[in-house]
Amino acid sequence: MSRNRPLACALLAASSLAAPQLARAATTEREAALEARLERLEAEMQQLRTDLASAREAQASSDNRSEQALANASARDATTEARIAAVEKADKVSGFQVGATRFTLGGFVKVNAISSRWSEGDVGVGALGKEFYLPQQIPVGDAPSSHDMTIMARQTRFSLGAATPVGDKEIKGYLEFDFAIATAPAGAQRATNAYTPTLRRAFIQYGPWLIGQEWSTFQNVAILPESTDFAGSIEGTVFNRQPLVRYTHGLAPGLELALALENPQTEVLLGTSTGYADYDEDRLPDLVGRLNWAPSFGSFALAAIAREMRTEENGHSETALGWGLSGSGKILFGHGDRHDLRVMVTYGEGIGRYIGLGFVGDVVQTAAGYDLEPITNFAATGALRLAWGGTLRSTFMGGYQSAGYPAGYLVNDLANKRSWSAAGNLFWTPVSHFDVGVEYRHAVRETVSGADGALDRLEFAAKYSF
Repeated sequence: MSRNRPLACALLAASSLAAPQLARAATTEREAALEARLERLEAEMQQLRTDLASAREAQASSDNRSEQALANASARDATTEARIAAVEKADKVSGFQVGATRFTLGGFVKVNAISSRWSEGDVGVGALGKEFYLPQQIPVGDAPSSHDMTIMARQTRFSLGAATPVGDKEIKGYLEFDFAIATAPAGAQRATNAYTPTLRRAFIQYGPWLIGQEWSTFQNVAILPESTDFAGSIEGTVFNRQPLVRYTHGLAPGLELALALENPQTEVLLGTSTGYADYDEDRLPDLVGRLNWAPSFGSFALAAIAREMRTEENGHSETALGWGLSGSGKILFGHGDRHDLRVMVTYGEGIGRYIGLGFVGDVVQTAAGYDLEPITNFAATGALRLAWGGTLRSTFMGGYQSAGYPAGYLVNDLANKRSWSAAGNLFWTPVSHFDVGVEYRHAVRETVSGADGALDRLEFAAKYSF
């Protein structure tokens, strides 16, 4: 035992010396292991961060692609809607395209059946008064009454419009024909009933400018009533189409001013003659202005005209000044503005050819000399339109005109002095674009001598508009 004690002590001492070394070795191994684990965790975290960033980029890319896809889809939808709208608009717009110009066709086919009774005599063969209401062709005197029946299609009308873009505006053209005014050739009703086409309107329009043949600026077309006849109560109506240059300027919303230079023409009553001579010696255009006002309840116009009338014979010229004022309007009333009242009042001197298709002339010329004196004129017309509901409507209308001849001038007893008429109609629209109407009219013409005559007329009309 004593011999082993030193060995044991030595072993114990060695163990005591080795223990710290072993402990440090174990600690080092654990730290290394921990560091290795930390490195792995950091690597894994870095990978997670990388994966997360990639995932976010992928998601963002996917979102961008989705948004782009949605944008593309919206654009395609918008394009499709635009194309559909364009097609729908093209379907609604009449006409056809040739290059940059769009053409439109319009007009109507109209057939009239007219039964007339003249109280004092007859109207000559082929006279326009048999087919249209012309008060100046009502016979006067004491001749036996007569009757006349006419069926015609000469009010049929055709129009062609064109519009071409020029910058931010359009230049437009318009042509319109019918068969109404040209007198039918003798014997036309015998076999073919042929009528000659006549020019109604032909003008160019660009911005506020209008150049060509159009309704006179002195006339308000909006007050023309619906009638089986071509113009209704013509004796009280300003009615004129002629070449002109017109400029229209807007003054305020619903308010505009139109100024025009229009074709001059002098109609002269020669002394004791009953006819009017057309003089073509005019040197200045007729100057016309019109103020248009369009409120919510209708439309109104105030027009004025100034003109020089002139004749030239045997080297001697003579002039006279003419002027006129015309106020007119259309007033809407009733539920949905379904009814309206239309009126026009005109007064002036030397404006006969602008009213009632020349019921009286512009001036009187003495039989022995060259002096010209204007004829004073007063005219008025009114029309009440009533919509009965559905497809039925009526217009009740009347017109009046009176002429005042200058004192001291001898005028033929048969020269027109005054005329008036009253009419009522009923129109039915059984289907779109097709109208059927019946109208009765009573009219009277009176001459300077006091002689008069009456017309009673029953008229049917059928019209297809296109």
